[in-house]
Amino acid sequence: MVIFAQNITMDMVKENQNIEFKESWRDEYLKWICGFANAQGGKIYIGVNDNGTVCGIQNCKKLLEDIPNKVRDTMGIVVDVNILESDNKEYLEIVVYSSTYPVSYHGEYHYRSGSTKQQLQGSALTEFLIKKTGYQWDAVPVDWVGIDDLDKESFDIFRREAVRTGRMSVMDVNCSNQQLLDKLGLIDNGKLKRAAVLLFYRYPQRFVTGCYVKIGKFPVGNSAELLYQDTVEGSLMLMADRTIDLIYLKYLTASISYHHDVRVETYPYAREAVREAVYNALIHTKWQDGIPIQIRVQDDVMYISNQCSFPTDWTIADLLKPHRSRPYNPQLAATFYRAGYIESWGRGIEKIETECKTAGAEPPQYEVKGDGFTVKFDAMAMNEVINEVNEVINGENEVIKRDNGGINGGIKLSEKENLILKAISANSKITTNELVINTSIPKRTVEYIIHCLRDKGVITRQGSNKTGYWIVKVAV
Repeated sequence: MVIFAQNITMDMVKENQNIEFKESWRDEYLKWICGFANAQGGKIYIGVNDNGTVCGIQNCKKLLEDIPNKVRDTMGIVVDVNILESDNKEYLEIVVYSSTYPVSYHGEYHYRSGSTKQQLQGSALTEFLIKKTGYQWDAVPVDWVGIDDLDKESFDIFRREAVRTGRMSVMDVNCSNQQLLDKLGLIDNGKLKRAAVLLFYRYPQRFVTGCYVKIGKFPVGNSAELLYQDTVEGSLMLMADRTIDLIYLKYLTASISYHHDVRVETYPYAREAVREAVYNALIHTKWQDGIPIQIRVQDDVMYISNQCSFPTDWTIADLLKPHRSRPYNPQLAATFYRAGYIESWGRGIEKIETECKTAGAEPPQYEVKGDGFTVKFDAMAMNEVINEVNEVINGENEVIKRDNGGINGGIKLSEKENLILKAISANSKITTNELVINTSIPKRTVEYIIHCLRDKGVITRQGSNKTGYWIVKVAV
């Protein structure tokens, strides 16, 4: 406790996340102190009105002793109470420090959010207590599911994807399920963590209501009419494995074109961007709220929505620039990373933006409303995409000679096929995304051109998609 006597003006001070004004003291303001302690800390000024004008109080010295004692007796914490002076009027400054453990006032937990005080209840209180005690929600051990209850197919999917993407070796995953869970950090003192149940138990919605993905098809516009719908249930590994295929096989119509005997399917949404958005929703959702991930599909727009706990010090602008990774469910995120489903270092939004750009699509829009987070994708103008493909098929052709030991003949290539071929010749390990950047040709068209070049025998692939390289079989 420190006492100051000074001339000071409050004109430049405004109420905010860390500052509160009160004209006089009431014991109910102990709840505000509780709220500051449970949040980021802050200051309460007694004897100052809502406009920041000092009106003063008469009993400063008595309150100087009473307030710290009441705070200590009711909440078990210590605050600094200081006497300040402005224009010969005394007022109090109560300095509250952020507590590392949960602070209650007569069994109630209050929290300072913005310029308001909220009493935490239900799932919000549970989440708060878990975080303050050092646990994340998905890391809490459970008693109601054992290792033998987990789903074999879910483990098979994880092992397959982890090895395919190179995030784990065959030796890493060639072990018992219990050993694998231990490697992934999903066991705590012999008990499964919540994350293990969500990831590998086939019926997690039995214990976590709303743990599924709901997909609905709607007509163009803001109509509430539902044409048809599906729910994707099961473990998160099963949902990750099935949701994207269901969207693209049942809910979207591809534009079909043919080049000789080759069928070309063109979809209105960038598949890899939608895939990333769905995976982000699976690992960041506040599953304890009991609200499923909802995907609304229309011919002109697609919405992917989930419950989330958006960091209080972030805005949408923070998502769109490089930022450190702050997953809401770290255990889920770590396992999805091991499976190769997501990137680390907070690059999810960046990847969505990149995939849209390389596919020739507009970047999506993002909205945070309460605890809801929505990604909105606008459909691509299909005629533009199809024109790109047709330009490859029907474009001005140039003849290049085979470099195959003197065999006569030639191969007709379009201008864009030649651009792709020259880029591959310059860098045999060039990736599809790098080809998009180097040639400014949309990703969908690049993939089609590569298919045509392979079909014509101009290029072949040696090795896997990830570690292999291209062989050019003609003179460029």
